[in-house]
Amino acid sequence: MAIMLTTTTPNDHGYSSSPFWSTRILATVLKRRYGVLYASRTSYYVLFRESKFSFHLPGKQYEKADPQAVAEWKDEQQERLKEAFSDPDTVILCEDEMVLTQATTTQKVWIPKGTTPAVIETNGTRMNRSIYGFLNLKTGKEHAFATERQTMHETAAILLAIRKIYPREKILLIWDGAGWHRGSVAQEAIREHHIEAVHFPPYSPQLNPQEHVWKQGRSAVTHNRFIPKIEPVTKELVDYLNTTTFPYSLLDFKEQVRV
Repeated sequence: MAIMLTTTTPNDHGYSSSPFWSTRILATVLKRRYGVLYASRTSYYVLFRESKFSFHLPGKQYEKADPQAVAEWKDEQQERLKEAFSDPDTVILCEDEMVLTQATTTQKVWIPKGTTPAVIETNGTRMNRSIYGFLNLKTGKEHAFATERQTMHETAAILLAIRKIYPREKILLIWDGAGWHRGSVAQEAIREHHIEAVHFPPYSPQLNPQEHVWKQGRSAVTHNRFIPKIEPVTKELVDYLNTTTFPYSLLDFKEQVRV
């Protein structure tokens, strides 16, 4: 039995979707292969331990970006960004969305030695709000909008608001390939408002400077805080974002932004 566990995987026994042993899979394989079925789960635990197995939760890893696709994207956008930065009539906006919930989020704090941080109350309610954020790379100005959700209709309405902020400028918008960005209503708004849209390569949030804006905003407003009601904190976060200058760059392109 130990030899089977250490020299084969569930894949070898017809479980193509699971490379890891579980109690259920072991029980099925033993019954199918040897006609053995134990009455207690403990018996299967003993088999695992005798085979020098231990019980662990597998780690998770998000799908990775294609390094070649990222490198090609950078090469393709260098010249366009250089041109846009040199044109005083072009606004460059990097966009992303975040979801603010009532769940308490924490970050490390400095406290005197020998003491422990106070326990922060948390809320079982799970109300949330979406926030769209547009970072102007030339000025460091943020344009944040709170919405109920992220849809192509919400996206189209916010693109209209962006065009009203910049009524005469050329707009270069750089964002990811989310479905609500590619939806027909959002695409119609892009055409109607004469916005040039460029998509970041897939699975590459590290390229988007708006991610740093979210991190700074959460640190300043929402971390280590009990959120009894979602609306006041949403307003506070949006107000902070819209009144703070963020000196973040894209591919090392940025103006001399004063903070």
